Amino acid sequence: MARHGENIRKRKDGRWEGRYLVYDQEKEKKVYRSVYAKSYEEVRKKLENQKAGLKLKPSAKQAGTVSPDDLKLNDIAQIWLVEIKAKRKPSTYIKYSLLYHNHIQALFQEACLSELTNAFVQERVSDHFSESVHKSIYCILNQILRFASVRYTLIMPVLKRSALDTRNTPVKVLAKSEQKKLIEVIYSKMDCFRMAVLMCLFTGLRLGELCALKWNDIDFENKILTVNRTVQRLYAEGHKTKTILTEMAPKSPYSQREIPLSDTAIELLTAFQNDREYVFGGDKPLEPKRLQYHFKKLLKEAALSDKHFHILRHTFSTNCIEGGTDVKSLSEILGHSDVQITLNRYVHPSMETKRQYMDNLLEFYGQIQGQVG
Repeated sequence: MARHGENIRKRKDGRWEGRYLVYDQEKEKKVYRSVYAKSYEEVRKKLENQKAGLKLKPSAKQAGTVSPDDLKLNDIAQIWLVEIKAKRKPSTYIKYSLLYHNHIQALFQEACLSELTNAFVQERVSDHFSESVHKSIYCILNQILRFASVRYTLIMPVLKRSALDTRNTPVKVLAKSEQKKLIEVIYSKMDCFRMAVLMCLFTGLRLGELCALKWNDIDFENKILTVNRTVQRLYAEGHKTKTILTEMAPKSPYSQREIPLSDTAIELLTAFQNDREYVFGGDKPLEPKRLQYHFKKLLKEAALSDKHFHILRHTFSTNCIEGGTDVKSLSEILGHSDVQITLNRYVHPSMETKRQYMDNLLEFYGQIQGQVG
């Protein structure tokens, strides 16, 4: 039975059929065409793709071939977003959709693909955007161009952006003295929130991974923690609130990993073990904002300045490096796809460590001088 206004029905042979109107040049009138699939959702997506494709200029359809002059960026972007929604994680689709509709669409509303040159884009993409948004805009534009090149067999350029600032600003970490104060406050009155903060310092888990951690993710006998999922607040259609807490697969295939646990971490977890499903949330995942709130309360109690929760992951990484952990091992513990990400973003030698290296160098020179003398 067809659903009202969708032109989708289930056929007697079990397949689903979706119908859409097109203009037939030979008959000089509108006619119905059909798409078929095994499920309602599949045929609905096919129908959306076909309808979006009808926005091409008539000249392109008449000629039988498509050129970049015939295609508008906005039309292709809408088709690309439909495909992204079907193939990528919900969080990825929402991120791309928000970035496109909030920052890109208005800038290139009437632009054809042939106009998408480096100079044209640079004129319109303001340098007032943050480095992250600036980079994301170029990433999305290049993905749309790549999508168009495959779909319509076109040769499209790769847009190259001028970095706003090529210097990598090291992310701050907790100094040794700050870590000491924080840990003292945590152990003064342990609860699930304080334990979560300590577990981040012990394992480098991301905020969402901590909040989604289940007791069956922990192998107490072999002292191994497995990261199987994460939670994140996402914008969702059909809900009264703007966002809902969503449990999903980890950030990337590399994020699904095993982390060895220290004896101290095992003792701490054993003391809090219970028959609830989630380690920190009980019967459901812990709300990330709630954990962030308690972290900031701990900072105040320890007389430390306000900091973002992610500083714990940076601090863990730096402690590992300064303790002699090799970068490859740390990269796998953190769930990175490349050791360069670990080096560039998460390894921040402290001034004390740099000073120790300089002192060691002077000691080395002193030994040489003594041999010469």
